[in-house]
Amino acid sequence: MIRSYSTSFGLATRMFPARCRTDIGTIYALVRVADEIVDGTAGEAGLDASTQRRALDELEAETERAVASGFSANLVVHAFAEVARRARIEPELTRDFFASMRRDLDEVAFDEEEYRRYVHGSAEVVGLMCLRVFLAGRAPTPDAEAVLEEGAARLGAAFQKVNFLRDLGHDRAELSRSYLPELREHGLTEASKAAVVADIRSDLDAARAAVRVLPGDCRRPVLLATAFFAELLRRIERTPAEQLAARRISVPNAVKLALAARWRLLPVGGRR
Repeated sequence: MIRSYSTSFGLATRMFPARCRTDIGTIYALVRVADEIVDGTAGEAGLDASTQRRALDELEAETERAVASGFSANLVVHAFAEVARRARIEPELTRDFFASMRRDLDEVAFDEEEYRRYVHGSAEVVGLMCLRVFLAGRAPTPDAEAVLEEGAARLGAAFQKVNFLRDLGHDRAELSRSYLPELREHGLTEASKAAVVADIRSDLDAARAAVRVLPGDCRRPVLLATAFFAELLRRIERTPAEQLAARRISVPNAVKLALAARWRLLPVGGRR
């Protein structure tokens, strides 16, 4: 599923240690299935919004039952339940995630409060789920845990906000959605784009600061994923605002491979 949907995340996850590589992929799989209900193949199959909502509600209910019982006949849900039980992923995280996915089925033109709530549920909680996997069987100090929680949430938020800018044209033209509150009045201008970019850079800086507290075997892949999105952000920043709505910016595979090679070779210091 990762290979089909995300070359960036696919490359980064291959660098995770065996102890958590499959678990991170499993979190991605559940997130992707939910996203397809509200954004992708469900609509292409002709499901209307109310039917998509029922399908999403059923997926959430099945996920909660599976986490409680340890079993589901749905293989993706069953795998996620095993991860959630082992890594102690709290039900509040999955509930907030499904709430944000459900929000996509209504008109999207967020104010600042709606935007923060949506980013938390759609992205920050995914970062926190991954953090639970990284820390499984480990007990960081309260101070270290606080740094890691903030870093994981803000990295997830940064990834989502980059996607908002990259997918601006598609979201508006195909889905009639406007996620970024900065664009409500005047659309995307150089000034509004700069404000969003600065916000994302702040999130990425906070995330990088937290990496030094991660278990040593997880730092390099997290930094690589960060590097992929930082490169995408640089390309978006260099693209004139009026062009972002017309074309989707991406990072060429050759550049991704070069970044992957670089991060495999660079030492990553700090305590394990």
